[in-house]
Amino acid sequence: MKYIIAGCFITLAIYSTQAQTLHSPTKKLTLNFQVNTAGEPTYQLRFGAKPVIKPSRLAVLLQNQPGFDKGFTIAKIDSSATDETWAPVWGEVKQIRNRYKELAVTLQQAAAKNRRLVVRFRLYDDGLGFRYEFPAQPGFTYFTVQEEKTEFNLTGDHKTFWIPGDYDSNEYTYSTTRLSEINTTPIEAIQLKSAPQRVQTPLMLKTQDGLYVNIHEAALVNYPAMMLDVDTKAFGLTSHLVPSATGAKAYLQAPEHTPWRTIVVSDKAPEVLASKLILNLNEPSKIADTGWIKPQKFVGVWWEMHVNKASWNYADTSNIKLATTDWSKLKPNGRHGANTANVKRYIDFAAKHGLQSVLVEGWNVGWEDWANNWKEEVFDFVTPYPDFDVQELQRYAASKGVKLMMHHETSSSVTNYERRQETALRFMKEHGYDAVKTGYVGRIIPRGEHHDGQWMVNHYNRTAANMAQQQIMVDMHESVRLTGLHRTYPNWLASEAARGNEFNAWSTGNPPEHETILPFTRLMGGPMDYTPGIFQIKLEPWNPKANKGRQVHTTLAKQLALYVTMYSPVQMAADLPEAYEQHLDAFQFIKDVPVDWDDTRILAAEPGEYIITARKAKGKDEWYLGAITDERARRQTVKLDFLPPKARYTATIYADGKDADWEKNPMVYQIRQVLVDSRTQLPLQLAPGGGTAISLKPATKEELRKLKKQ
Repeated sequence: MKYIIAGCFITLAIYSTQAQTLHSPTKKLTLNFQVNTAGEPTYQLRFGAKPVIKPSRLAVLLQNQPGFDKGFTIAKIDSSATDETWAPVWGEVKQIRNRYKELAVTLQQAAAKNRRLVVRFRLYDDGLGFRYEFPAQPGFTYFTVQEEKTEFNLTGDHKTFWIPGDYDSNEYTYSTTRLSEINTTPIEAIQLKSAPQRVQTPLMLKTQDGLYVNIHEAALVNYPAMMLDVDTKAFGLTSHLVPSATGAKAYLQAPEHTPWRTIVVSDKAPEVLASKLILNLNEPSKIADTGWIKPQKFVGVWWEMHVNKASWNYADTSNIKLATTDWSKLKPNGRHGANTANVKRYIDFAAKHGLQSVLVEGWNVGWEDWANNWKEEVFDFVTPYPDFDVQELQRYAASKGVKLMMHHETSSSVTNYERRQETALRFMKEHGYDAVKTGYVGRIIPRGEHHDGQWMVNHYNRTAANMAQQQIMVDMHESVRLTGLHRTYPNWLASEAARGNEFNAWSTGNPPEHETILPFTRLMGGPMDYTPGIFQIKLEPWNPKANKGRQVHTTLAKQLALYVTMYSPVQMAADLPEAYEQHLDAFQFIKDVPVDWDDTRILAAEPGEYIITARKAKGKDEWYLGAITDERARRQTVKLDFLPPKARYTATIYADGKDADWEKNPMVYQIRQVLVDSRTQLPLQLAPGGGTAISLKPATKEELRKLKKQ
């Protein structure tokens, strides 16, 4: 279904100062736009009778010419309404409704030769998107953005979930404070941290009168990522763009537009998680034939390096010159994980348990040479180590019905990767790889550019497009955080772009609340490759000396629940095969849980505290439920009224065991089965840092007979 109604009003004298009001489709939200007496465009937003954004200015400042900030009059107003439904290639739901009211205001600056700017608003029932558009016009073609000054003036000292405004990393734990308390100074920088009151988006806030507000952006193309500068006294936010190597923010040519600035708002936390506003603001898929794009689960030669059981590098040699080294003559260190025999072990495990792919990290030469050296030429992406037999592993994987997943660690020498990418993708196609995990660890080359600046944003998008042409799926790590572009490039299955599960292996780890915040922040823009599924929670058995006292900060049952609460179409069973083989009863949930869905219901949620999510498998009459908590134990009752009436299901419940505790007793769990239907209310007992995972499948006659007797 689709309809569009549009109206256009062009009388300058009438609209030069008049305020404009726009209501969302069912009038949940109200937008007011106005040009103030200084000729500055302003907007404000209300949820019902409650103000969300107080009058806030809109401005884009330019280098070496007047900015788009003041001296405006309204030249034209266009309005329209859209209601359409579209089907994602993969996702959390089968269909997405795109229903909004639009207001496009053309502004004119008399003092700048009547130069024009369009501010376009799209108002949904769950939030607002707006962007700046720079039309083609005489005397205005090439321009440089010096800064964007978009304001989000808030109504009070809201509770805020934030990470520092680092230009090069999102890999921080979240701080939960009032706006007035934001200060990044005490936080140890991972890469390059900027101003003390600067934070990243997506930014999650909760007001004192019970509104949940999320501020982010959509469709980040040819523009730097947006940070937010916080006024800790007036509770205002102002956009700050990640700079380029020259200090300028964006180099543009008209016609052009910025990404959408997004505000998702509701009085119910689950509705924030259910919002599809950011996806709707992205362009439809640029890929005509998407049949080759396959959501999947995988294992990999990966976690064993993080827990110090194996190494990425083949030889313990420093200062190796990649171009002149005879790798066959190097002395192996005896710990290299990506060797042929070990990879075959993972292939066998994947084939036995129905997992589609095996990721192999450390297969290619160069790992001895790159760490923290800011070096240009390290990896060539096609030369294997002597103990990694490309042809034999291609043959062996194919014989087992398993795909190998490529790994391209760029060491952030992105110029090197761009020069070699075409050859690397050709190598992949020749050897049966149709998915790749890319990595951008370290400081960016070209030097002076940042992970979240315009240059790198264009690289990520160009890489997704290049891989789509070769029918290759991509999972990007250490990239800019997502903004819904997986609608436009559905081969871009996921990114990391946040503090993932691996931080539990070699740092202070992730606190138990971390996974209850990420869906409200990082995942608002798109799927995350969080790498759940760690069963050996205590890490000392892998290497007692190196891993002393280290552990994953959850229970085992919570690791299962993350497959439901942390959405991604590409999910890793991240632990070693031998860890799963000791708990095959619990591993059954990982085998069963899908990665593509027809429906999603957020049953209960509170950022930083708990999330309960139910999802319906793609094309199947099966539901899966995940419930997680922070460091506090919780008792939750879940209604199964999303099930069809009169149908009976077997619920297999994977729960925290008696006296389970993320720190003291994390690996104890219990599994039980009960018959349920749409009238059932299931009590869930979540341990501190714990969770529950449930599979719901139509009950067979045998199960009905057996479970009724219990």
